[in-house]
Amino acid sequence: MTFSTEQLVFDQEIIRRFDVNGPRYTSYPTADRFVEAFNAEAAALWLGKRSIGGISRPLSLYFHIPFCSTICYYCACNKIITKDHGRSARYLKYLAREVELQSGLLDGGHEVIQLHWGGGTPTFLSNDEMRQLMATTRRNFRLMEGGEFSIEVDPRKVNAATVALLGELGFNRMSVGVQDFDEAVQRAVNRVQSEEETALVVQSARKNGFKSISIDLIYGLPKQSIAGFERTLERVLAMNPDRLSIYNYAHLPALFKPQRRIHEAELPSPDARLAILALAIQKLTDAGYIYIGMDHFAKPDDELAIAQRQGRLHRNFQGYSTYADCDMLSFGISSISKVGPTYSQNLKTLDEYYDRLDAKVLPVLRGIELSADDILRRAIIQALMCHFRLSIESIESAHLIDFKTYFAAELADLQEMQAAGLVRIEGDWITVLPPGRMLVRVISMVFDRYLRADRQRKRYSKVI
Repeated sequence: MTFSTEQLVFDQEIIRRFDVNGPRYTSYPTADRFVEAFNAEAAALWLGKRSIGGISRPLSLYFHIPFCSTICYYCACNKIITKDHGRSARYLKYLAREVELQSGLLDGGHEVIQLHWGGGTPTFLSNDEMRQLMATTRRNFRLMEGGEFSIEVDPRKVNAATVALLGELGFNRMSVGVQDFDEAVQRAVNRVQSEEETALVVQSARKNGFKSISIDLIYGLPKQSIAGFERTLERVLAMNPDRLSIYNYAHLPALFKPQRRIHEAELPSPDARLAILALAIQKLTDAGYIYIGMDHFAKPDDELAIAQRQGRLHRNFQGYSTYADCDMLSFGISSISKVGPTYSQNLKTLDEYYDRLDAKVLPVLRGIELSADDILRRAIIQALMCHFRLSIESIESAHLIDFKTYFAAELADLQEMQAAGLVRIEGDWITVLPPGRMLVRVISMVFDRYLRADRQRKRYSKVI
């Protein structure tokens, strides 16, 4: 199967040929390369010298709310299944301690241009708990006018009054989990969610001034069919979201225990998965959505599409973003911060997180201080994944290298992709061509020094 839109070519044979296991590059180096030698002391040091060189970037804040009242079998997030709000009440107390600890160590301005609550299920929190967390945030930081303040929402846990409260608290963007409206699929993954309750949340968000509403879908789930997913797409498009994300389900039951409840025999075949993806791309582009890259689609007037056209799109731990020059402070278990040339990840269990904060120490598990080579390669991977093109001249000027000498091995590896029509290397530009846009992760992997060194890719999911 082959078809093209203005932005990409979907060629099933090319995808089969190049579809390998690889990272999603929400960071480079990827989190599995972080080391425990980069500890709380190192993280605190970098918080304290954020303004070196007169630079004080605006902040992006991320809060990880790990609680869910029911389990979705496909989920690979760090989550805690409970109905006990005593656990979230305690967690919020410790979140406040971490916020105060980080903000107290922070050099430079406390202005926040971007904020995101993820999970888990952030809307597991009660209305009072949500007010409490936002009050903690505003005590320690200043949310800037016109900033991007987003939250992930499970429509099964939210009513119109809750959405109104979210608007009142300052949220102006929302990501709504759907995955699939087919009832057989929903039962197979233990997430039964009606179209009506989903539409109610979307309509309430519009009434309460939310600027952008995104709907998340997953392809490759058990019992999915082409016809069933087409019905889901039609029902989702009728809700008229500003953005859509269509993720590839990565079945890794050895890593994620809940996935062991999914019967492999019920998963769609590789050909059926590709056909479902092809259908989704065709329907979304026919409906006027722009393919941003890496699972994401947006209306032409959405800020993501505008940022891409203007060359200022960025990629971080929440996916694509319109703010490239932020330091990201993250709070809660397993969350990852980016400050200056460093990444740091928090401890992954509640007990360890609480113990560390009781000792008034940052709850850092591991991290990394990027080398000059890491920063160079990160810039290349960001450019490819966000803009589908790379200016060799700008990389040489910014990093003081001779590109063709420094990346001789990488350029040689790209020759096969160039011959297949995925990329074009010409003059001072490397351009991802329409047939390569679906495979931009594979193209980016060529520049990953860590992957080149070990080739251990089994821990990653398939690219498509």
